[in-house]
Formats: sequence, structure tokens, C-alpha cells
Amino acid sequence: MHFTKKSVTVYLISGPLGVGKSTVSKTLANAMNQCALIEGDLLLHVYRGETEPPWEERLRLAWLNIAAVTRNFLLDGLDVVIDFVVEDELQWFFDQLSDFEATLHYVVLHAEPNTLTARLHQRGDAQYIHRSLFLRNKLMTSPTNEPFLLDTDRRQPDELAEEIINNSRFRIHLK
Repeated sequence: MHFTKKSVTVYLISGPLGVGKSTVSKTLANAMNQCALIEGDLLLHVYRGETEPPWEERLRLAWLNIAAVTRNFLLDGLDVVIDFVVEDELQWFFDQLSDFEATLHYVVLHAEPNTLTARLHQRGDAQYIHRSLFLRNKLMTSPTNEPFLLDTDRRQPDELAEEIINNSRFRIHLK
């Protein structure tokens, strides 16, 4: 599956743990002619050694790095796909890219609680079920996210990627 690159675009894929963010993001990136895939968790978990900064500091630095790396790729004319949970950072991230003439596609993936629980059990991450269900509730009840919700239950990653690219309800124009 290939899609025609029309302009520089950022795809920001959010959702709770186990919803399929990584799978959909990789499928989306693979469907494009050329792009950069930023896996936000890699920037969140860069610390090594006996101590690491507190959670809030790690999250703040991860977002700063995601924004900086995104800007660098956009400056080079590449589309960017970002796989990371967006809790309250959407407006901040939008502001970080506001000097670009680009389109931001923002989507919040969601699934039924039993689906998330089963997926997390299947991949050996049962310890994250509570966090995933908390995030699901927070993301789905946010008025900011309401127009950008996309159900992943009973849908294939390529079908979801195509909808993210083609459905205008996920687009936020910068500038």
C-alpha cells in the first residue's frame, strides 16, 4: 500500500498501552514513500545507571526530544510518524511546530477494556493493565480528543493506517 506524499505531514498516534499504537505507526510508516518513524518510548527510556530522573522530568525531556527530532526531519522535508501517548501535550506540541507549513494528523486509538487486557496479557505486560485502562478513560473522556478517536477493535492495522491518512477529521493544519 503506497500513498502519494502531498506535503510535509506529521502523524501523531496516541492511545493507551496495548491499543496498537506501535503496530499502526509502523504500518503507516511502511505505507509511505519516505518518512521518519519516532518511537517516543525509546526517548522516554534512554536513561541507564542506578538512578534516573523522576517520571515528570523524563516525560518532559522525552517531549522536548520528540519535538526537536520532528523539527529536524521536517526541515529535511520528511514526513514524520510519532508513536507516543499524548495526555496533555497536544497544544504544546502543536505550538512547537507552528512555524512550519505542515499538516498534523492526530489520532487517539482506543479499544474495549477487555481487548486491552487481553493484548497486554498476551504480550506479557499484565502489570500495565491498570495504567492502560486509566489512560483509556482519560484519553476517551477528554473533550480535546473526542474528534480524533479511532476504534481499533476488529480492524486491521493497514485499514487503520489508510483511514488516518485519508480521513480529514484527523487533520490539524499548522499555520
